[in-house]
This record gives sequence, structure tokens and C-alpha cells, in this order.
Amino acid sequence: MKYIYDLHRTMVQEKLILVYEGEFTQEITKSVLSMAERNMDSVGEESNIKRKVFNVMVECLQNICKHADDVIVEENIKNTAIFMIGKHENEYIITSGNPIGNDKVHGLNNKLQQINGLDKEGLKALYKDIIKNGDLSDKGGAGLGFVDMARKSGQKLEFDFQPINDKVSFFALKTTISRANANE
Repeated sequence: MKYIYDLHRTMVQEKLILVYEGEFTQEITKSVLSMAERNMDSVGEESNIKRKVFNVMVECLQNICKHADDVIVEENIKNTAIFMIGKHENEYIITSGNPIGNDKVHGLNNKLQQINGLDKEGLKALYKDIIKNGDLSDKGGAGLGFVDMARKSGQKLEFDFQPINDKVSFFALKTTISRANANE
């Protein structure tokens, strides 16, 4: 049972205020958003910071719901994902992770590198270009959500791909939203 204490200690050290691991559905997404919103309301978070955090959370959760591959990670283990939000003195850190097919890693890596290589004006132009000319489907797919996350956070998106097996990798995404620039 020591793992429970270890998990608790890690959550306290990382200042995690919400963690969900499992299958993501629209209903679960609504519940996660509602819990995070109540938490920010209870501490009196400024409305513009809440709006940025909420927007990034929605994009992360939609990304998991819409784009998480239906992959078999290990026998009898269903495709699950993780979502975490941490609150530090000067920032919120929103982290998500889910398995994806290895065939998608290269394209997603390139898309995220492109987004991270742009400044504020470049992100705005890319956002408009995707809206105007992007290959948007029911699943999105043109990177609009990632661009929006970078724009709302004003920071580079941190990401990583950890190989699970020869067909699947675990995609982790971290977005930081500063609380110091509350009036932006």
C-alpha cells in the first residue's frame, strides 16, 4: 500500500490539483472541466486566467477524445489516457498523455515543432490560414487546437513521445499558463 502514499506525495510535490487516468468520454470531459472550474472559483482565480486555462483544458481533452488512437497497448489493456492540472504560485500546468500509433509520431512531431517555431504573429497567421485553407475534418486534424493552445498560453508547447512497443507510442503534452500576466 506504500504506492498510495508515494502517489499522494508526488501529487503534493507537483502541486497537482486534478488528475484523471482512464477512458475519456464527453461525459467524463465535462466532469473534469467542471471540477477544475470549481477549483479555480474556490480560490478566486482571475477571470482571464480561468478563461485561458479552461480553453487549453478543452483543447487537451478534445484532443484525447477525438484523436487518441484505438490502439492495443498490451493484451487486455484498453486504450486509456491521462490528464493533469497543477497550480503553482505563478502558473498553471496542464498535462495530457495518450497512446498513438507510431505511424502518426513523425507528422505530429513536425506539426508541433512548426508551432513552437512561430512567434505571436506567426501563430496568429497560421491560425487564420488553417481556418481558411486547413484540412479540417470532423476530427479537426489540421493542428488548430495546438495552435490555439500555444496562442492562449503564450508559451512553447512541451511534448514527448515514449515508445511503448513497435506499433504504439505514448504522446505527452504539457502547456504552461502564466498567472503573472493576468491582465493580458
